[in-house]
Amino acid sequence: MTRPPSPSLLADLAALLGPKGFTTDPEVLAPWLTDWRGKYHGAAAAMLSPATTEEVAAAVRLCGEAGAAIVPQGGNSGMVGGATPDATGTQLLLSTRRLDRIRAIDAAARLAVVEAGVVLENFHNAVLAHGLRFPLTLGGKGSATIGGLVSTNAGGTQVLRHGTMRALVAGIEAVLPDGSIFDGLAPLKKDNRGYDLRHLLCGAEGTLGIVTAACLRLVPVAAARATAWIGLESPDKALVLLRRLDAALGDALEGFEIIPHSCLDAVLRHIPQTRAPLAAPCPWYALIELAGDDAGALDAALLAELAPALGEGLVRDVAIAKNERESEDFWRLRDSISEAERAEGPALQHDISVPVDLMPTFIADNPARLSAAFPGARALSFGHLGDGNVHHHVQPPVGCDGRAWIAEHGEAASRLVYRHVVELGGSISAEHGIGQAKRAILAELDSPARLAALRGVKAGLDPLAILNPGKLV
Repeated sequence: MTRPPSPSLLADLAALLGPKGFTTDPEVLAPWLTDWRGKYHGAAAAMLSPATTEEVAAAVRLCGEAGAAIVPQGGNSGMVGGATPDATGTQLLLSTRRLDRIRAIDAAARLAVVEAGVVLENFHNAVLAHGLRFPLTLGGKGSATIGGLVSTNAGGTQVLRHGTMRALVAGIEAVLPDGSIFDGLAPLKKDNRGYDLRHLLCGAEGTLGIVTAACLRLVPVAAARATAWIGLESPDKALVLLRRLDAALGDALEGFEIIPHSCLDAVLRHIPQTRAPLAAPCPWYALIELAGDDAGALDAALLAELAPALGEGLVRDVAIAKNERESEDFWRLRDSISEAERAEGPALQHDISVPVDLMPTFIADNPARLSAAFPGARALSFGHLGDGNVHHHVQPPVGCDGRAWIAEHGEAASRLVYRHVVELGGSISAEHGIGQAKRAILAELDSPARLAALRGVKAGLDPLAILNPGKLV
């Protein structure tokens, strides 16, 4: 059981971190006490902003000795309230944003050592100067930090080829709950010393340790890319197209997103300077991207596959980006969906995954289940068909008070969605984590064996439960 921080502990932390690293000012704290979606609101006794790994370790050691709870936070762009303190005002918020150095970029080895507070977009730009790229991107790249991405095992739009964050992490440095520093930054390809602590910390949401730096894998900058916006009749036809392109193009295929017309329509209505890529609307769209060294070869390969698909009626229409700006315009449509959906009004948002072959089945069947149980409820799905990740939004019936409907029916509607996912052998969290938003449903629906293992790991590494209490498990 944690304890509220005493005046003496706060004084010790203030002395350790100095005025730049310690504050209790309510105005400074306020922006960091609410999650990105505005759903969770908390309070904190103070915000700690250490500038070095050693300062993190010393702060955690002091808090551990005093039994004070710590909530680690990166860019505060998470979707499940995983970085928001509770409402008691007794927890300490620990921001990693001052850990903002890129310690090293080894172009020959294609590795970089990056501190937790480095913003993803800034990291992209830094490695680009070395002729390299970090092959993970997402809509929140301008605020998401490396530590947060590691701690949530983030995914994004390039998982099809490069995998999630866990696949891109070659090493981790972290401060453990007792204040010791785990130095696992060495990018060892072979290491059989038992449990892989790097992978354990990746996706742990700050409940087992505070990630302070990571050694990340890089890939060469693609000299060229080919991007296409494709009109389709259904997710089933999108899956057929995915399998065909994957077999024909192999590693050149980096992204395959599916988007219903309702999502595109919302973007066009709410996001300035956007336009529809195709002359006529289609029920569904696929956004695909190829990457390689030869623009002409990519375009030729793409045309060679899409031309017969058009002729067969597998796809209804195609727009291929003629230049970099058009590629960016296509991706802006995809990346703006969440912003546009927020402008549409309240909705229940579910980040789930199912086996790729069953994604069209889930998309087709779940809306019927929802409307049968909750008349008038609407559902839309979009996301990464290549890896089975569905962003599934449930909207209240037209004309009702959306917030009141969600307050009355939201928990039951989400449970229906998650039960369907579990039936199909899927996961209730694909890339955003569990946080506090999904903690109860995880405990209800996940297997007892898996839950017992998670809780055992937590108890073993953090017996006082000082790191991010109330999250994940």
